[in-house]
Amino acid sequence: MIVLGRIVAPYGVQGWVKIHPFGDDPESWREMPTWWLAPTDDVASQDWKSFSLRSCKLHGKSLVASFHEVPDRTAAEAVDGWFIAVPREALPKPDVDEFYWGDLVGLEVINSAGVRLGVVDSLLSTGAHDVLKVRDGDTERLIPFVGVYIGEVDLAAGRMTVEWDADW
Repeated sequence: MIVLGRIVAPYGVQGWVKIHPFGDDPESWREMPTWWLAPTDDVASQDWKSFSLRSCKLHGKSLVASFHEVPDRTAAEAVDGWFIAVPREALPKPDVDEFYWGDLVGLEVINSAGVRLGVVDSLLSTGAHDVLKVRDGDTERLIPFVGVYIGEVDLAAGRMTVEWDADW
């Protein structure tokens, strides 16, 4: 499962929910007739349940959606805070130099001097750009996920190179 976003609030009285998407292009989610929801973002969890998409649309920087299984506000309140995911194979193939967040988590991060900085623990969306949270034991580094700092991303090898000093 690849986590795409999180339900942040009920929207209206007819079962719609407001969603905070992780990453860009949430409008393309309309093409996926089935979404999976769970109260946890643990991709290995057995709590994921399939929901049939009725409709979705952009709403500012968010997305609002309705599901056949969520007929009213009470049902929407019951899934408030839940995460949205889909199986990896349901997603379109990313373009060159585009990556799904779930594919980056777990990659080993090495700087251009060959120093190991740690492993990608998660990503943060800051509005301006996404940020890698790289953890090495008790040390945590926040590295902007922008071209000037990110070198090669080799998913097959499980690593990425960055222009980032170990002391930063």
